[in-house]
Amino acid sequence: MTRLWLLVAVQASVSAASLVVEIVAGRMLAPYLGMSLYTWTSIIAVVLAGFSAGHWVGGRIAEWPPAQALRANGWAILAAALSTAGAVFILRATAGPVITAMPGPVASIVTLSMLVFFLPSFFAGIPAPILSMVAVSTHPGQGGRALGAMFAAGAWGAILGTLAAGFVFISWLGSVGTLVVVTGVYVVLGLLSLYWGRAHRLGMVLGLILPLALAGGALTRPDPCTRESDYFCIRVIDQPGAEGLTRLMVLDHLVHGVASEGEPRAMLIGHGMMLDALPRLRMEGRSEWSAYLIGGGTYSVPRAWRDRGEPVAVTVAEIDPEVTRAAQDFFWYDPGTGEGADRIVASDARRLLAQEDRRYDVIIGDAFGDIAVPQHLITREFFQLAQARLNPGGVYVMNVIDHMDRLEVLSAMVRTAREVWPSVEVWTDPRHDQAENRRVFVLVAGQEPSSRTQVQEPWGQAIRIAASSIDEILSQRPVLVFTDDFAPIDRLLGDRGEG
Repeated sequence: MTRLWLLVAVQASVSAASLVVEIVAGRMLAPYLGMSLYTWTSIIAVVLAGFSAGHWVGGRIAEWPPAQALRANGWAILAAALSTAGAVFILRATAGPVITAMPGPVASIVTLSMLVFFLPSFFAGIPAPILSMVAVSTHPGQGGRALGAMFAAGAWGAILGTLAAGFVFISWLGSVGTLVVVTGVYVVLGLLSLYWGRAHRLGMVLGLILPLALAGGALTRPDPCTRESDYFCIRVIDQPGAEGLTRLMVLDHLVHGVASEGEPRAMLIGHGMMLDALPRLRMEGRSEWSAYLIGGGTYSVPRAWRDRGEPVAVTVAEIDPEVTRAAQDFFWYDPGTGEGADRIVASDARRLLAQEDRRYDVIIGDAFGDIAVPQHLITREFFQLAQARLNPGGVYVMNVIDHMDRLEVLSAMVRTAREVWPSVEVWTDPRHDQAENRRVFVLVAGQEPSSRTQVQEPWGQAIRIAASSIDEILSQRPVLVFTDDFAPIDRLLGDRGEG
């Protein structure tokens, strides 16, 4: 008779491994599709669908004689090992064609989630009913306790797998390394179940070799990340040119900054130029001022200010220390030393603002990126916090991305900011390609308007959209103010026909 504690241990281990794969799924999709509400919604739905289908099949198998059911259980776990190891290959082979063929990001997210992670979840769902039936049938008189123990083992395994993936494995081993470990766990559990079911030894050897060989192959594949942190897949892309080296920082799937080796003041992204120039416009003539930057990226703005000799005390809230290290290692950012050094805090920007009683002359928000926007940094409550941390005459500057044929996000952001500040301006780069539907704007909010309506820089131009034009945009769209309770930014930023 198979001991109950062994069945409990196997069930807990399978459950833990399957939840590790679910957490890793989000990290693996991020370099191709980013991290958003849509990404996690799709992953969770696909994994649960796989578990459900697996449980149904496992329930049919559970009616077989125990030895036969245990053999089938072993093969199911080994299939989970094989499909888990193969996830790396499937994702990298299908991501490009799927993203190209699908009409928008949501369709791509759902399709890739199904292609890559349904089968690992399906095979991982098969053992639960089989092991539970074996536990009940082989422990007469203790069926209720055995069933309760199996259910509890599944729940505890899921909890431990989630915690291990988020706090241990991905940080230490990365996504691919974590999947290799999960593959190894599945192989051991599968072979154990085959041994209990008295499977043929040759089959057990093949079951050992194939998944481990595929997992080993996954480790030899090129890593898409220059560095993989707890938050992002960080990629550094070189673009050599006649005027020197230019580098792009890609966080997950989006370019978050561009820097030039030979020209620290170069703002090679339109909204980057505005986030650099507009605070300088508002602080013009001051002998000293202070700035709080939400997010670091390539740290191009503080790098440019330092090169210009701006009399600014800089604080940067960058939640990911690896992003800061990458900026220093690859993007020529030097925070300085001593009293005049830039202050960098590895913290969520809102949390740091709330914890500290410091005040600033400028707060810069660079939160927007594709459909993945930190909702807690765009709400009325956050704006109220930011306003409370501004000195008299201070200004809040932030970028906003929207579709030109809708402008619902811009409308909501302006309305939200107007709940807090009497003056809310919208600036844009007039060089925008008219064929491109998406556009980046910059909001400037404060107690009074800017002194000029346009800014000319070597790297571009920014103009202030007339207040009458903004009022007309607002009058033609539904009234929506983002709050901590309701900020549907993912839906508003989704492509046409989605959400």
